[in-house]
Amino acid sequence: MAPQKTKCLFGPIHSRRLGRSLGIDLLPFKTCSLDCIYCECGRTTCLTTERREYYPVESVFKELDAFFDSGKEVDYLTFSGVGEPTLHPGVGPIVEYIKKKNPSVKTCLLTNGTELDHADLQEHLKQLDLIVPSLDGSNEEEFLKINRPAPGVTFRGVVEAIRAFRLNVSEVRMALEVFIVPGVNDSQESLERFKKLF
Repeated sequence: MAPQKTKCLFGPIHSRRLGRSLGIDLLPFKTCSLDCIYCECGRTTCLTTERREYYPVESVFKELDAFFDSGKEVDYLTFSGVGEPTLHPGVGPIVEYIKKKNPSVKTCLLTNGTELDHADLQEHLKQLDLIVPSLDGSNEEEFLKINRPAPGVTFRGVVEAIRAFRLNVSEVRMALEVFIVPGVNDSQESLERFKKLF
């Protein structure tokens, strides 16, 4: 069993995409709606779509206050870590808190996209500067092989959730991320299907 986490902020670390990034990890190891075969954290031990406050939002606020008081500078505060950040309903309030405390700092969400069709979540995430949803399959077969979803999560559902977010929250910059798995989603046929999705 993994040791219980004592804080939610980690880093800052140097990110190729985001520069100096301070991570915000709101979940216990390893809580996610997918069990992706390539995940650097290993197998998902809590495969779920339940959205709940795994860690108190107030404790995250205190950690953020301490970081801002330290005077350290970062390029992004990034929701990421050991699972799917949007399973924690506090993502939105935390973004709002960050923007009130330090309006100049940029915020990013790394997400698997499974929860992006929730209207309350869409409303909360409007203040983000960047969202990076992942989509690794170009059809249901590839999705099942690569992402091994929680019961009820489907390829079409994820595609529609990303579309719904883009339609309703057009002001947030998005960058779709695709993890290529040789022999699974790297064919010309897969490429053509990806091109037609959006």
